[in-house]
Amino acid sequence: MLKQGSDEAGSAHGAALIKRDPTDRAAGPTFDQIRRRAYELWERNHQPMGFEIEFWLMAEKELRAERDRAAKAEATEAGDSLPPSRSWSGP
Repeated sequence: MLKQGSDEAGSAHGAALIKRDPTDRAAGPTFDQIRRRAYELWERNHQPMGFEIEFWLMAEKELRAERDRAAKAEATEAGDSLPPSRSWSGP
């Protein structure tokens, strides 16, 4: 049993923040990578106010697309075949 306020309780709470292996293809871009890309996009677009979420989502989308392209290129070089990607066609 974990006592509230103990070190073990703190680590149990921090278990939700497990760091992923950077080589893990299933892992998405890190918070810091998205933050840096969003800032770059914001600067390139003349620093408009009130578009933080849009730039964040755009940065995340770009980074995921780059990761997917790199994974496909790597698989092609290795001679592997990737299953077709699923696309979501929202409501």
